[in-house]
Amino acid sequence: MKYKRIVLKLSGEVLAGKEKSGIDFDRVLELANEIKECANIGYEIAIVVGGGNFWRGKSNEYMDRATSDYIGMLATTMNALALGDAFKQLGVPVRVQTGVEMRQIAEFYIKDRAIRHLEKGRVVIFGCGTGSPFFSTDTASSLRAAEINADILVKATKVDGVYDKDPKKYDDAKKYQEITYIDVLNKKLNVMDSTAISLCMEENIPILVFNILEKGNLKNVLENENIGTLVSEK
Repeated sequence: MKYKRIVLKLSGEVLAGKEKSGIDFDRVLELANEIKECANIGYEIAIVVGGGNFWRGKSNEYMDRATSDYIGMLATTMNALALGDAFKQLGVPVRVQTGVEMRQIAEFYIKDRAIRHLEKGRVVIFGCGTGSPFFSTDTASSLRAAEINADILVKATKVDGVYDKDPKKYDDAKKYQEITYIDVLNKKLNVMDSTAISLCMEENIPILVFNILEKGNLKNVLENENIGTLVSEK
């Protein structure tokens, strides 16, 4: 096992399944079962979940950006709780932690407590992003990965890796098997936002990008990096 402790970044849209919004609970259970398989063979798994299936950006041009971001944090919490419930149905020990205190429904994020949960074999789900506005859940996943000393950040997407241009629009799009942080930034590739990439580069946390829509891919990509695209310093 090359990587033991991982941070898995899930977008809210992945939880929506074939729907454009809301939660597809069959899909959530399917995802939770895939993650359970990885946890059962020894991986310590922390998850950062987005909220795009409920809320994305300002609802109008007059809305305050901070207010919009706080609403987005609530959306990520709904997804975190739904995913946490799926793990409980599958008999997987799980804890939901939020970057904004919500003591009635989840633990407040504390780094040492999160690490202790992972060491005890629990899946940890992080909601509310960083807990501060103006930062994406991509940045939150990089931050949490650095804080809990994760071996790798795994980003689940709807494509099978990183391309030089949008493969859905261009038939000649080239997929990278491996690429450096600097090249991702210089070429402005749509992997994660620049803050997230820069933090991973500074802390030397590799990023593995893969297609979560293909069943069983999470376990396969952890065991075989050639499936997705590896972003690292080399």
